[in-house]
Amino acid sequence: MDCKIIKSKRKTIAIEVTNAGEVIVRAPEHCSREFIDSFIEKNREWIEKSLAKVEEIRIQDEKYRVPPEMEQKFKYAAMAYIPQLVAYWSSIMGLSPTGVKITSAQKRFGSCNSQNGLCFSYRIMAYDKREVDYVIVHELAHIKYKNHSKDFYALIEKYLPDYRESEKILRHRGD
Repeated sequence: MDCKIIKSKRKTIAIEVTNAGEVIVRAPEHCSREFIDSFIEKNREWIEKSLAKVEEIRIQDEKYRVPPEMEQKFKYAAMAYIPQLVAYWSSIMGLSPTGVKITSAQKRFGSCNSQNGLCFSYRIMAYDKREVDYVIVHELAHIKYKNHSKDFYALIEKYLPDYRESEKILRHRGD
């Protein structure tokens, strides 16, 4: 197994699998190569599972990546479509955001700030309507619950009983 080993002034040994699929072992300066190899072997199953998850995320990201030539089209679609959906879900849920913005965020599809302003990445337009609805309902639910508590998810489930399917599709990208 190909691993990058970094020795430093630390007391413990640890393994990290990065989002790029790189395996990094951080070890104390005094650790022998044999000990490090043994540690890697003991954790081989976890490393392989983590690498498989990274690959799954890469495939998912590629599937929903917005090609550069389509970015402008997705932005316009988001600006026209998302505020209407927010208004629709707001009226159903009885929750009102202070504003709605469309952004180019790459790491998350939506956010709710402390003043209840909602932001949505135009990139969500690469997904089906069910996932767009989920992100909107999720962010609206943050107006009432500023956390991911049981009550927060119960509120989402009240309006989207099958939200877990959308969450599974979107899970690798954040909320």
